[in-house]
Amino acid sequence: MSLPHALLTALIEQSSAGSELARRFDRSIGFFWHATHQQIYRELGRLEAAGWVESLPPAEGRGRKKVYRVLPAGRKELKRWTDAHQDPKPLREELMLRLRAEAAVGPTAVKHDIERRLALHRDKLALYQQLEARDFPPGRTRSREAQVQHLILRAGILMESMWVDWSEQALAVLRKPVRKPARRPAGTGR
Repeated sequence: MSLPHALLTALIEQSSAGSELARRFDRSIGFFWHATHQQIYRELGRLEAAGWVESLPPAEGRGRKKVYRVLPAGRKELKRWTDAHQDPKPLREELMLRLRAEAAVGPTAVKHDIERRLALHRDKLALYQQLEARDFPPGRTRSREAQVQHLILRAGILMESMWVDWSEQALAVLRKPVRKPARRPAGTGR
């Protein structure tokens, strides 16, 4: 996924000033595609230069900001990108490599990082569950768009649930006492 396509999506959902777009981004798309506010503003300039969005002149008065909206070329690009096939990205999780190294060199403090991460995953899971309870209560008929948004939130809930479960399992293993290898009697081979 790319930031330009994330911004096009957000702007199709609602035309916005840059600051409003950045705030909305943090509360929705930012859960699964992180971007700093500086990156968002820089990318808005590129999107405008590419002819995919336009900025409307600010309304009269103090503190008014220009609002960005998607142009037909931007909509066409987003459709093209959405239609493209993509293979799943290979897992590249540094924690897995650190654990593998811990297995090779012996106990390290990696378990403290996993404990910290477990707390973060629990917090994020609780937030996602709150959002689900607020925005998608059971028994309500929803539009296709809302159902797709709920699917995305469910993916986040499942992902955070997996990390909570995995972290708890990892900590159970890492907290076990380390057994020293059996000593071989002197004079035996190897």
